[in-house]
Amino acid sequence: MKNFLAVSALFLGISISAVPAYAQTGAKTVERPIVVELFTSQGCSSCPPADAFLKDLAKREDVLALSLPVNIWDYLGWRDTLAKQAFTERQRAYVQNLGGRSVYTPQMVIDGVEDAVGSRAGHVNSAIELRREMKDEDVSIDFISDGDSIQLNVGALATTQEATLWLVRYIKETPVMIERGENAGETITYANVVRDMVPVGMWKGDAISLTLPKSDLVGANYDGCAAILQVEGNGQILGAARLDMSAL
Repeated sequence: MKNFLAVSALFLGISISAVPAYAQTGAKTVERPIVVELFTSQGCSSCPPADAFLKDLAKREDVLALSLPVNIWDYLGWRDTLAKQAFTERQRAYVQNLGGRSVYTPQMVIDGVEDAVGSRAGHVNSAIELRREMKDEDVSIDFISDGDSIQLNVGALATTQEATLWLVRYIKETPVMIERGENAGETITYANVVRDMVPVGMWKGDAISLTLPKSDLVGANYDGCAAILQVEGNGQILGAARLDMSAL
């Protein structure tokens, strides 16, 4: 993992440094959003209601809603045009961590610690509120624009846990016309579709700061960017923040 993180950082032109001790307060300036990940598929007839719900969640400031299309139903006659194998592997890791029996769609994972059928809005909203009440070990994360670069700052916390810092880039709206399979003839608009999710650092409790080239963040037609701090890469989420792309 260490080598992979180094390669990821090099690819993105990221420089990483420790934050001076006086800045390692870990104090939150803004309440961070609850992260909701939807594992969905264009070949799943049960997914459109969950996709529509995720679109509603994406409008909320207190939620970071992300669509992660998976390829588990490609064999049924329609190859998902947005799916990535990495998202399928991420979903399988969640199923193992959360004690599930098998992957399914639509599945929503809330803050890395609870899952729900993605179309069950009541269950998901309850999980979001419960998570908001219980997240007593949050780590502050913020993006600061600085000329041609962006500073990504992660606060400190007295802990023995190690966490992966993910840089997530996504497209806010993606319409897809589905030609075959269970949703044939439908045009579905997917919200906050993740196109790139890269581990850019390991956090061990001390505050860190990363310098990211602004040109890399606005490239490849991405119009959304976020950072997520997550225990063991697929465990509890300790912190999250969005980058205001309109300010770049």
